[in-house]
Amino acid sequence: MNIIDIHPHIISDDEKRYPPAPLFGKRSDWSQERPNTVEALIAAMDEAGVAKAAVVHSSTTYGFDNSYVVDGCNQYKDRLIAVGSVDMLADDVPAVIKGWADKGLAGLRIFTGGSTKDFDPSELDNPKSFKAWEMLAELKLPMCIQTGPVGLPQVRMLATKFPTVNIILDHLARPDVLDGPPYANAASLFELADLPNVYMKLTPRIFGDVKKEKASAETFFPRVAEAFGAQRLAWGSNFPTSPGRLSEILATAEQGLACLGEEDRAWIFGKTAQTLYPALS
Repeated sequence: MNIIDIHPHIISDDEKRYPPAPLFGKRSDWSQERPNTVEALIAAMDEAGVAKAAVVHSSTTYGFDNSYVVDGCNQYKDRLIAVGSVDMLADDVPAVIKGWADKGLAGLRIFTGGSTKDFDPSELDNPKSFKAWEMLAELKLPMCIQTGPVGLPQVRMLATKFPTVNIILDHLARPDVLDGPPYANAASLFELADLPNVYMKLTPRIFGDVKKEKASAETFFPRVAEAFGAQRLAWGSNFPTSPGRLSEILATAEQGLACLGEEDRAWIFGKTAQTLYPALS
């Protein structure tokens, strides 16, 4: 199995060439405590046995400047593609997206909150952003959305309004699974299953949560796979944001998904990523 990671990050060690300018004005702790250059990511991938990756731009380090993720991934075009961020409400956002795509960007991400800011989904349904989505549809680029359950109504609206744009929910949209099966607290997540262009990203957060309270990997992941199909699930390491070596993060994911069949795991650890990002094929 060719394992593909669709959620590592990279941070340059050259702050003169790539100066930090974090979104919301606050730099994330992890990007200062565990910075990871593109060369270090390649070494970690080699050690873990990860073949390729879709590297996600660090908005909490560089704001909307995708220079490092694009430059870094372009150094390893046979193994890496770049996923960036833009100001979705800017007047010139279609031209900005096209410009970054011409430089190698293979997808986009909206960061509505997370480690440095509470979630605010208001940007998602702002009509000013729709011209950006129209450009994504034209260029056939997918969009990752970092949000929590609070943003899922907006996700449904966008998935319906732009049915040809694949939407990938970072960290599975952070569902509450602590109530255990049948996971009633995560109902808003499962209600998205009827939208064929909505995909789920399985990251260390969910692998940790299914070990707490009444939840378990054996009851949760088969429920997700049944609802969405493994063809709409993909693994992302969140390395180095999530602590630990990439090989350890992968091992935890493999252990958590051991309850699924071999074909489902082949999709989650590689084939779905190639569907979303054909350049990884």
